[in-house]
Amino acid sequence: MRASHADRERAVDVLKAGFAEGRLQQPEYEQRMGRAYQAQTHAELQMLVADLPQGPVPQAQFAPRPGVPATFMPMPMQMPMPVHTNSSATGALICGILMPMTWGATSIPAVILGHKARAEIRRTGERGDGQAIAGIVLGWLGIGGWALFLLVFVLLAATGG
Repeated sequence: MRASHADRERAVDVLKAGFAEGRLQQPEYEQRMGRAYQAQTHAELQMLVADLPQGPVPQAQFAPRPGVPATFMPMPMQMPMPVHTNSSATGALICGILMPMTWGATSIPAVILGHKARAEIRRTGERGDGQAIAGIVLGWLGIGGWALFLLVFVLLAATGG
């Protein structure tokens, strides 16, 4: 696929950052800059920035062009899978936060969702353990508040006062 001016500029920005961090020496930096501005395809840009941390420029895998030096050949790389936040953990936190506004009606769902989320997080490796714990704590605080309120109400009714 042919590279646009914006693609070339992104590759040049990666090269500038690599030079500023000391990852490229001056002659290599100048050589890669020249090649970046002359690049016609995404594959050529990919080869220039593949060994730098901000690279590679996202693109499909292409076969290398004849005549391109092997020193700029990128190693095949596997991008890590993104880690998502567990939706039950988010639900537990939201229920816990809404608990004061609902007079504690969301306390039990917060505790249930929080425990469910922690089990799913242990099994799948998702993020959100802190959200789940916060939902559990807020839920139990709401349940404890209601229990205390009922205990005081029963004691006042029993003492007649």
